[in-house]
Amino acid sequence: MGKDTGFLEFERSIPVAAAPTDRIRHWDEYYEPMTDAQLQEQGARCMDCGVPFCHTGVLINRMAAGCPINNLIPEWNDLVYGGRWEEAHARLHKTNNFPEVTGRVCPAPCEGSCVLGVHSPPVTIKNIEVAISDRGYTEGWLKPAPPEKRTGKRVAVVGSGPAGLACADQLNTVGHSVTVYERSDRIGGLLMYGIPNMKLDKGTLQRRIDIMADSGVEFVPNTEIGTDVPAKQLVDEYDAVVLALGATNPRDLRVEGRELDGIHFAMEFLKDNTKTLLDGTREEGDYLSAKDKHVIVLGGADTGTDCVATSMRHGCASVNQFDIIPRPPAERAASNPWPEWPKVDKLDYGQEEAKAKFGDDPRSYCINTTQLVGDGNGRLKELHTVDIDWDMSGPRPQMIPLEGTERVWPADLVLLALGWLGPQATILEELGLEQDE
Repeated sequence: MGKDTGFLEFERSIPVAAAPTDRIRHWDEYYEPMTDAQLQEQGARCMDCGVPFCHTGVLINRMAAGCPINNLIPEWNDLVYGGRWEEAHARLHKTNNFPEVTGRVCPAPCEGSCVLGVHSPPVTIKNIEVAISDRGYTEGWLKPAPPEKRTGKRVAVVGSGPAGLACADQLNTVGHSVTVYERSDRIGGLLMYGIPNMKLDKGTLQRRIDIMADSGVEFVPNTEIGTDVPAKQLVDEYDAVVLALGATNPRDLRVEGRELDGIHFAMEFLKDNTKTLLDGTREEGDYLSAKDKHVIVLGGADTGTDCVATSMRHGCASVNQFDIIPRPPAERAASNPWPEWPKVDKLDYGQEEAKAKFGDDPRSYCINTTQLVGDGNGRLKELHTVDIDWDMSGPRPQMIPLEGTERVWPADLVLLALGWLGPQATILEELGLEQDE
C-alpha cells in the first residue's frame, strides 16, 4: 500500500486554512483544497504497515481507536497515490454512506491509530477522504441510483440525522420503500442545524439529500412523531420502524440564577444561527446573537468550540470557554499509549480565532460555575466560578473547590455545551420501550 519509501520521503501536509481574523468575517468553509500531486504524496505516506489499526474501529479504554465504520483506508490511500480516483471513490463508498460529511466533521480516530503515528506524524487520512468524495461529485461518479426492483416492504425512519440518513440509504439500496420523518423544517438533523456552516457547508449536505430523494427515499419534514403523528400509527402502517432519534436531551446547569434571561443551550444557539443563514433572514436581526456581548461557553468539546466560533462571527465583545476537567498534556501521556485516541491539548478552530482577535486562548480548565447573577431586571449580568482540583483516590473522582480562587466574570450570554443525556422520551414512552443508562 502506498509507496514503499513514501513515509520517509514526504512530510505530512494538510490544507492551508484562511487566516483566523479573515475567516471570522464569513460563514464559508475556509480550507484551500489540496492539489492532486499533494494528495498523491500524502497517499504515498501510507506505509504498508502489515497490520493496520486505522481501519478497524474498536473501543480501547472506552475510547474509539481506528475508524468506527471500518473504512478501507489503506486501500483507497493506495488508489489515490496511483491516481486511480474513481476506484478510490468506489472503495470509499463500500463502507461509508456519506464520506463528504465524515471527512469534514469526524475527529479522525483513524489518524490517532495510524501505525506511522507511532514515530512520525500520521497519514492525512481525513483530507484524502474529503478529496475523494468531493471529486465524485465533480466527475459525476455519484448520481441517483434507484434500486432495480422494490421488495414491497415499507420502512419508516424517525430522525434524519447521520444515523437516520445512513439507515435510509442502506434500506433503499436493497429495495425497501423508505420514508424519513424529521421534526425540523429541513432534513439533516444534527448535520443540518447542529454543525455550523463553516465546518460543514449545507450545500454539500443538501446535495447528498437530493441524491437520496432522486434515488427513491421519501422525506417528510416538519413532522414530529409522538406529537404530530402517533408513534403507534407508524407501527401499524409500516413493516418496520427505525428510531434514529439522536441524543437531543441536553444536560442542564443546576446553579442559582439558571432562570435568568441570557442563558441558553448550545444547540438552541447553533440551530438559530444556521436557520437564519439558510432562510436569508439574518439582516432582520431576529436570531439569538452574540454581537457585542460578553460570551461564556460552558463545556470544552466540539459543540462548545462551535459556539466559540459562531460567537466570533457574530462579533462578540469577548468569549471565554470553561471546562471542569484538567488541561490535556501537550504530548501523549504514558497512560494514553498508541493506538488509543490521543488525549492531547490542541487549539481547535474556534479557539484559534478567539486567540487571534483577543490575544489569549479562551479556554480555562478545572473551573466550576457556582452562581449566575442578574442585573435586578431578570437579565444575566455575571457568572461566578471557583477553581477546582480532582481527588482520584476513591471509586469515583471527587471535585474539590480551591479556597480563595473565586472569580466573577462579566456575562451577557452563557451557552451550555455540557453534553446530552439521551433521546427525548416521548416516542419511547408511547411505544413502551425501555432505556438503558
